[in-house]
Amino acid sequence: MDRVRLRRLLARESVEAQRQNPRSKAAYARADHLFGRVPMTWMNKTAGAFPRYLAAARGARVMDIDGHEYIDFCLGDTGAMAGHSPDAVAAAVQQRFTDLGGATAMLPTEDAEWVGAELTRRFGLTRWSFSLTATDANRWAIRLARAVTGRPKILVNSYSYHGSVDESLIVVGPDGRGTARPGNVGAPCDVTLTSRVAEFNDLDQLERELAHGDVAAVLMEPALTNIGIVLPEPGYLEGVRELTRRSGALLINDETHTFSAGPGGCTAAWGLEPDMLTIGKAIGGGIPAGAYGLSAELAELLLGRADLDLVDMGGVGGTLAGNALSVAATRATLEDVLTDQAFAAMDELSRRFEAGVRAGIERWDLPWSVSRLGARSEYRFANPAPRTGTQSAAASDTDLEDYLHLYLANRGLLLTPFHNMALMCPATTDKDVDTHTEVFGEALSELFG
Repeated sequence: MDRVRLRRLLARESVEAQRQNPRSKAAYARADHLFGRVPMTWMNKTAGAFPRYLAAARGARVMDIDGHEYIDFCLGDTGAMAGHSPDAVAAAVQQRFTDLGGATAMLPTEDAEWVGAELTRRFGLTRWSFSLTATDANRWAIRLARAVTGRPKILVNSYSYHGSVDESLIVVGPDGRGTARPGNVGAPCDVTLTSRVAEFNDLDQLERELAHGDVAAVLMEPALTNIGIVLPEPGYLEGVRELTRRSGALLINDETHTFSAGPGGCTAAWGLEPDMLTIGKAIGGGIPAGAYGLSAELAELLLGRADLDLVDMGGVGGTLAGNALSVAATRATLEDVLTDQAFAAMDELSRRFEAGVRAGIERWDLPWSVSRLGARSEYRFANPAPRTGTQSAAASDTDLEDYLHLYLANRGLLLTPFHNMALMCPATTDKDVDTHTEVFGEALSELFG
């Protein structure tokens, strides 16, 4: 690759982004009372000098305050996988909050049992509890795993993503041992005191770490996502299940991002059998919602423990968790928006997206690859595609990513700012996908032509 040309094109697109978006630039400059000038500091993870400011969004479209409309393949980094403000969710929120009243009253609603039954149908786990985020669902699942096993440590895959869970911020270092993930802010303790780590797709390393006998649970994504899609090799997930059972460790599947694989995520699509499952983001249709499921056996074991405080100060739960508004939104999302039929259509669109990207890569004979997980596709600057999280992290190229993201955004398309992920929602169309194929091809032609 001609890095000089890349830097020149990136500079051009950055200048163009500032020219197109004076109101967003000014809003960012005025945000003196926000830490990092944004509502959450991760919003600074954007190509260009400032983020574009949201004005409105509907379906697969986002409008910014400068009047530009975008085809949205970011979709809130999975949070809006149902599309922005889908009608069924908007109606359910309106009914619960305005017509009936009572967003949160510390009282259950009948919607909750419907949601629990639907999650059981989709994922197989038979007992469910609710949170507001997948991070909290993971935290609470971890506490339950420690309580029931009496073991202190949690094992994760290097560069997996489980929100801001402290135990998950560990990676495999150059010496093959666990070490703090770069950028871990204000860690409460050395992460190796609470966690073990193994590379995704490495059963030998997993077996060695489990052999210590101190792992309460393996918390894993069935496919890595937030470091770029890393798919499991044949036999890997079956091996994980066999090793966890043999060692006495529980298996927790985090399906927050891998929900893209289908109505029941990878767990249903691939016939997995976790002891617990966590999920968040997309299930509320844009309203904060999360959940964790347990097998019936595990649930009964926990509920039968008189020494565990599961109803007051036991560290599992939150005042707003399972609130009536979130549960109503979750029911509407699962019942009317992210249906089995919707996932089938989203999968086909993702296949179309993957084919378009692959054609661009092949046209220029690039050493890149494209991976797909149901409704989610992503192109990588490596071929073959990385097989571990560490390999995936090493394949990143900030300048190249920023160029492609800015080029697309300046022409009305949004990708997830953390990587080159494109997600389909029920409102995405063939034309949307074909527009990306065309503009992506133009970006490659300017860089390599």
